[in-house]
Amino acid sequence: MTSIVFMGTPEFSAPILEALIQNHYDVKAVVTQPDRPVGRKHVLTASPVKKVAVAHNIEVLQPEKIGGSEEMARAIELAPDFIVTAAFGQFLPTKLLKSAKIAAINVHASLLPKYRGGAPVHYAVMNNDAKTGVSIIYMVKKMDAGDIISQREIPIEKTDDVGSMFDKLSLLGRDLLLETLPKLITGDVHPVPQDESKVTFSPTIKPDEEEVDFNMSAEMIDAKIRGLRPFPTSYIILSGTRTKLWDVTVLPDKTDLTPGKVVLHEKHRLVLSTGNHGTLQINELQPAGKPKQSITDFLNGTEDALTEGEQVVKL
Repeated sequence: MTSIVFMGTPEFSAPILEALIQNHYDVKAVVTQPDRPVGRKHVLTASPVKKVAVAHNIEVLQPEKIGGSEEMARAIELAPDFIVTAAFGQFLPTKLLKSAKIAAINVHASLLPKYRGGAPVHYAVMNNDAKTGVSIIYMVKKMDAGDIISQREIPIEKTDDVGSMFDKLSLLGRDLLLETLPKLITGDVHPVPQDESKVTFSPTIKPDEEEVDFNMSAEMIDAKIRGLRPFPTSYIILSGTRTKLWDVTVLPDKTDLTPGKVVLHEKHRLVLSTGNHGTLQINELQPAGKPKQSITDFLNGTEDALTEGEQVVKL
């Protein structure tokens, strides 16, 4: 049996690990992030990848930092045919990469060399890209810079968000990996170096980048909301209150109002002005300290606020 040390953490990685197990690869160990506190009660919770490993009685290694750790020494000791990573989130030392007898490879959720880094799915949706995909690459010390072994693309629909794209890309990555591994074993691969002139990056989203700028077009505002949904979520300052935006509709109507003003306020509708004379209907939002709510429920509580023509979004 072909042996593997698998490295990954989030939900994206779990179906990929499950598929390796179901297809009779010998997963010697799983390396994943340490258990983290989750929710308001800070319940210590295992990663999705750890849950799969435990369910199949696979050894679990959980270093806070892989470099120089006992867990790295253990992974090297196992001397697997492959090291397979999928959203692991840490750089791997060269010594560890070289311990794989055949190859150390990464399942990356973008069409490399576009979107190297930790948030490729977020950027693809936020930038309103028409497509994204999965690249399987050789791992090198430089971030996401290895030669491309295989690649497959998928469209991004206007209804997609980060959550739906993670689900789609996880399954795409799973299937592509299962097709690629046998070719790597037999040597029937033709790796392609990445074009460094086309490299772009997708660094982890910072908190101050979650605010939506209503000077953008309605289409790009919608893309940003979907690109941060369901995590880490986007927000605006609406009538002085930090308010998460969960769902909006781009309208064909144009307005002469400057961005961030009320275009229409009815019992069940709230339409705001955006950049490029655009209009955006707010469908679902969440004021700070309150649950997510429909626009109808929100407007029921605003009484006579939000007057048409009023500046309600802080720019």
